[in-house]
Amino acid sequence: MNKWIRARRERSLNSFALSSASSLAPGLEERRLLADLHRVDQCLTLTILSIRMQSFWQAGTSKKMVIAIANQKGGVGKTTTAINLSAALARAGKKVLLIDLDPQANSSLTFLAHDAIELSIYELLTDTQVVRDNVIRSTSLSGLDILPSRISLAKFESKLIGEFDAPFRLKDRMDGLGDAYEYIVIDTPPTLGLITVNALVASDYLIVPIQPSYFALEGTDDLLDTVEKVRARPNPDLKVLGVLITLLDKRTTLAKDIHEQIRQVFGEKVFDTVISKSVRLEESPAYKESIFTFAPNSTGAVEYASLCEEVMRRV
Repeated sequence: MNKWIRARRERSLNSFALSSASSLAPGLEERRLLADLHRVDQCLTLTILSIRMQSFWQAGTSKKMVIAIANQKGGVGKTTTAINLSAALARAGKKVLLIDLDPQANSSLTFLAHDAIELSIYELLTDTQVVRDNVIRSTSLSGLDILPSRISLAKFESKLIGEFDAPFRLKDRMDGLGDAYEYIVIDTPPTLGLITVNALVASDYLIVPIQPSYFALEGTDDLLDTVEKVRARPNPDLKVLGVLITLLDKRTTLAKDIHEQIRQVFGEKVFDTVISKSVRLEESPAYKESIFTFAPNSTGAVEYASLCEEVMRRV
């Protein structure tokens, strides 16, 4: 594999040198060839990550994990991370369930048409007569199922006011899912209300996406306080798996400075993988695809494959 990679890179570099020497417009030709070389490197990196993930699964553990992705701040990439981390795990050969706990239902609409969602997580959590298997839907990606959401989930908190088991509804309805799925990923809304608390009570691990913006750390104290309260009684086994820096614009000095500030605050909890700001990542849900099928050689695909590998190493 390493010899093949070196050979591909040498051929690309030789082609670049020859073309540049003979071109009538070397500046334009150089830019084109550099772009081609960059695409080759991305493709090779993604291939290597895929091989390493497959090797991990073959030699690794059979743990069943529930991972919540939460941050009460909106627009930090929670849904994008839930979709593409789930897809990456499924590509690695694992059976994965994506639970959409956001009333905006963006994760659901990435894989399903709006009028195709007849039953949702809201009915499952509020009506004991609803059969769970009738709510779970398969997706176009092999190995990935989804428990969809609808806007009706916004009524969840008012519906369960005064119910003593309200924080445990999701955990109770997930009972036995570990026999069918090896990984369960939960997308949450940008709040710290009862819906997010249900996700934390039901989870083994928490991933916190943070955008390196001026107000990046605003509200994280509240989130971590909520995590500690959940650990105190409802779910003492909940662990913070890591802090994920998302939507990084590498061109700006401010983003780089805040990136370093986040690392100083959270230390080793910060994932080595950073998710860059990407047009491809923004476009893929509109085509009802994950980044791995929409733009498999893009920077976003490489970064989410790297995140998947890092998540597997940490658990």
